[in-house]
Amino acid sequence: MSLQSVRDFLSAHAPDLQIVQKPTSTATVAEAARAHGVEPAQIAKTLSLRLNEEVILMVMSGDAKIHNQKFKARFNAKAKLLCTEEVVELTGHPVGGVCPFGLPSPLRVYADQTLRKFDAVILAAGATNATVRIAPDRIVQLVHAEWIDVAQTPQGNGNGA
Repeated sequence: MSLQSVRDFLSAHAPDLQIVQKPTSTATVAEAARAHGVEPAQIAKTLSLRLNEEVILMVMSGDAKIHNQKFKARFNAKAKLLCTEEVVELTGHPVGGVCPFGLPSPLRVYADQTLRKFDAVILAAGATNATVRIAPDRIVQLVHAEWIDVAQTPQGNGNGA
């Protein structure tokens, strides 16, 4: 059902984008990078977070993590990951297949600046072996996301440079 909801969303809003299903798991950043022959940074991971009483999605580079002080400065709250059951219930997608497309009800979506260094990223597509190659700006456009700067990369800053 989750993969189908992403297919339906893309069919309606971005019919030029194709979902790729791999015979192996792409559920983790490392697995997805290996399956697609890209660096982990080029995987766009989607985090499901509770922000006070609201649930939001945060799409960021696969090698990035939330920078707690930046997040708190931006949202006046601490980032809290949803538990597995909440992720499935609120996004309709399994952990490892979460993306901002095909959601059962609208959620606010944010895209971190760490994605901007790529012309295209690999984004999960509603299943633990399904992905879509997409330009970061296209993700933002399709789901009306907001660009923000709340991540840090292994290089120590928000943009990986």
